[in-house]
Amino acid sequence: MDLLDLGTPAILIDQSIVRANITAMQDMATSAGIQLRPHIKTHKSVTVGQWQLDAGAVGITVAKVGEAEVFASHGFTDIRIAYPVSTLTVQRVLKLMGKTNLSIVVDNETVATRWSDLMLASKRQLDVLVKVDVGFHRCGIDPTKTDAASFLGRIAALPGLRLQGLLSHAGHSYESESRQEIAKIAKEEARTLGQIAEDAENMGTKIHELSVGATPTAQFSLLERVLTELRPGNYVFYDLTQVALGAANIAQCGLSIWTTVISQPEQNRLVLDAGSKTLSSDRARGKHARPGFGAISSASMENNIDNSLIVERLSEEHAVVSVIDGKSNLAPGDRVRLIPNHACVAVNLADKLHLIDGTTVVSSIAVEGRGENT
Repeated sequence: MDLLDLGTPAILIDQSIVRANITAMQDMATSAGIQLRPHIKTHKSVTVGQWQLDAGAVGITVAKVGEAEVFASHGFTDIRIAYPVSTLTVQRVLKLMGKTNLSIVVDNETVATRWSDLMLASKRQLDVLVKVDVGFHRCGIDPTKTDAASFLGRIAALPGLRLQGLLSHAGHSYESESRQEIAKIAKEEARTLGQIAEDAENMGTKIHELSVGATPTAQFSLLERVLTELRPGNYVFYDLTQVALGAANIAQCGLSIWTTVISQPEQNRLVLDAGSKTLSSDRARGKHARPGFGAISSASMENNIDNSLIVERLSEEHAVVSVIDGKSNLAPGDRVRLIPNHACVAVNLADKLHLIDGTTVVSSIAVEGRGENT
């Protein structure tokens, strides 16, 4: 199918760009001697996840039990839930353990003890990693306020659990002012995990894995030989936030929204048919973030961003675009593509992704993990 025959709005996935992104990250991880376990919350697609495994990933990372269930049902045999999983999901977790090599994270001793008791009652052992707060201040034990080595020793002693190691997410890197600052965050993250692991081992607790995951810090984390695992997610598509943070350039953005100009009320105002139900209302982050809700390019897929067009406002079904110089050549009926600020959320709003090669729609694939948020 020719791209012009595809209805709008629709999510386009440029296969050559996405596969190049997958290969590049895998090659860097392999060269560094670090295992790559990509986070699939960015694409939620069995097809794309298989591309990552085929390239050399050791398994996948998910955010929720529901995502793990989807991918386990499609034959993915090594799944890490990088999220503090509630013990209320125990029956679902036990079923998953019968299908895949499963691991979860813990950051609370009471919850960990409950998991241990539940596993003992089921005559099972569950692999866990302890989540460490390395500066994002969301989840995880805070090593500046907690005796992390002693905590690890107590978790390792729980008979229903197998302590595998430490896991962190440097989410505060998304607020950085420069690549130098991001590099510093990555180094400090690795130093923190390495020191905790050393202290724990000195107390007799074996630490097998040190796992980190964030696309902005990925290239710098790969320089830290103390680490064993990398879990980036957004790198598969990239988006305007990654461009603003310097983690990618526009040519590496493999996901775009195919959209139509549906109105031109004034010379300096256009309206597209892709609103917040397609793009999400996320703004781009990073010091050099573009204004508005996305970058507009031509239908020819040449990454020629039109800086005179600003997506300044979203309704549920509309994107209102300001024409800075009032001289856009676009008119109702014209098609454009729009690179979103945040690719992960855009995917979760779609039922399917359209794989393209140039201006040819090769096929469509399902977003099997869409809406699996429990």
